[in-house]
Amino acid sequence: MGANTSSLTFQPDGPSPRPKLEDIPESCIALVLSYLDPPEIAKLARLNRAFRAGFYIRAASSADFIWVPKFPSNYNYILTKLPDQGLWDKDKKDIYAGLCKPNPFDGGTKEVWIDKRTGGVCLAISSKAMAITGIDDRRFQTVAYLHQIWWLEVDGDLEFQFPKGTYSLFFRLQLGKVGKRLGRRICNPENVHGWDLKPAQFQLTTQDGHHVVTQCILDNLGNWVNYHVGDFVVEDSNALTKIKFSLTQIDCTHTKGGLCVDSVLICPSSLGKELVSVDGEGCKKL
Repeated sequence: MGANTSSLTFQPDGPSPRPKLEDIPESCIALVLSYLDPPEIAKLARLNRAFRAGFYIRAASSADFIWVPKFPSNYNYILTKLPDQGLWDKDKKDIYAGLCKPNPFDGGTKEVWIDKRTGGVCLAISSKAMAITGIDDRRFQTVAYLHQIWWLEVDGDLEFQFPKGTYSLFFRLQLGKVGKRLGRRICNPENVHGWDLKPAQFQLTTQDGHHVVTQCILDNLGNWVNYHVGDFVVEDSNALTKIKFSLTQIDCTHTKGGLCVDSVLICPSSLGKELVSVDGEGCKKL
């Protein structure tokens, strides 16, 4: 019996109770949470929701000092670009959650969001924001469809304040017209032709003279594919980065058709590697 009770500290009213999570100061819990990624913080709060201690974790997870270091350096700039200024009045946790969702700006022709795990800034530029020759249809929100053309030229540009780092640019394309049947999305390959004869050319240019040219044979019938155009580097996070990008196929010896142009995607290169991209046998840098 002595061995079983020797580790207990007796007080006048009996042994002292074991410490509980709620006995830990909220500031200490918040400090521990600050070392976790945002998804881990959210998961921990959900797991503890059924327990009394969950209240303390959820309260601690709302501390601003946890979230401020996780924001990209340009998050104030991003907020000024959004037509809905409702996020300004929220706490940092809710601002972070709001920025993790696609936020339209520039009349709905562009979207910006941050990666919930890394805080990296991502943008999508709709085909509505591009100059496209031979366009036939813009059905299904922002998808541009080219029925039959001799000359393909898609041009776009962007001026945006990016955090310092390396970014990748992709064109999101599909061969075959997007449609719906019985409520299901389908692809009509009827007018797809000419893309296997000559490669399409992608270009990326920045204001500092950086220029990338990539050629690809388009063969993604019925599948949306992110064609990797190239990468660019941002050195000054306080300056606006100006980008021009294009997709061309100007060989007029044959017609081509059945191409859907959805958008251009820009994201940190570390995230770009996770995309299903075409950059190898069918594509080459020039």
